[in-house]
Amino acid sequence: MKKIVASVVFFCSLTLLLVSCSSEDDTALEETGEASLEATEFLDVSYGIHTRQTYDIFLPEGRSMEKTKTLILIHGGGWTQGDKEDMSGFVDAIQLLHPDHAIVNINYVLSNVTTPAFPNQFLDIDAVIEKLNSEQETLQISTEFGMIGTSAGAHLALMYDSLYDLDDQVKFVANIVGPTDLTDPFYLEDPNFNFAFSLLVDENEYPENAIEAVSPIYNIHSGTSPVVMFYGNQDPLVPLSNGMALETALNNHQVSHSFTVYEGGHGDDWSDADFDNLKSQISDYINTYLFID
Repeated sequence: MKKIVASVVFFCSLTLLLVSCSSEDDTALEETGEASLEATEFLDVSYGIHTRQTYDIFLPEGRSMEKTKTLILIHGGGWTQGDKEDMSGFVDAIQLLHPDHAIVNINYVLSNVTTPAFPNQFLDIDAVIEKLNSEQETLQISTEFGMIGTSAGAHLALMYDSLYDLDDQVKFVANIVGPTDLTDPFYLEDPNFNFAFSLLVDENEYPENAIEAVSPIYNIHSGTSPVVMFYGNQDPLVPLSNGMALETALNNHQVSHSFTVYEGGHGDDWSDADFDNLKSQISDYINTYLFID
């Protein structure tokens, strides 16, 4: 599996650039009927009006609404950078290990000086889910999902699961070096924090306690889905204390989870054995929580 591209967390760069991606006509999706059950893929499917609101979907052979469950991949990049292409290694691994599952690899609108990340990026994920639900019969997939996110993408997955997944369609979250507690002194004591955080958050949506409101550990509850999480013990971008805080919150609410710490930083220097272990654990979660008869 391609190693995780090191995310740029919000205080590392205040130059925010949107990355455009071309959007292909998704008419073919609408024409795909129940009888077309060959393995197929659709790239750059639009789920909104912005050029970043696209996803790639990979549909397995012999799929059906009753059995075909979906893995949603969410890339990192400090909420300001990154692309679904960064998750291509996960696409390859899932297709090898879980060929009967569908895969949706998403882009979302990147944060810049006029477009805050929160709640817009949460709402982008919600729009993807709504589109998949509306096309369930056409695509021949079920409405059960697992989410795999790296860094900022893991933060988005955790927040979506706990706050937006009102119908419990998300069955588990794989959290790979995701920020979980923005009240951590690691962040608060950074001199760039206040300015950078103000660029990420729509203050009108979070009039009080905004930092807690967008920190996953303050939003965990008994209905939160199981979490498999991975952190580095020397991560310069997301401290191990964030993983430990999430484990405490999950324990407090009796949410099933596993917590693995690897030697190294933000995933870019983890060993091949570590990545084999990571793939194996995520595969176990897929088999347990997105089981296909």
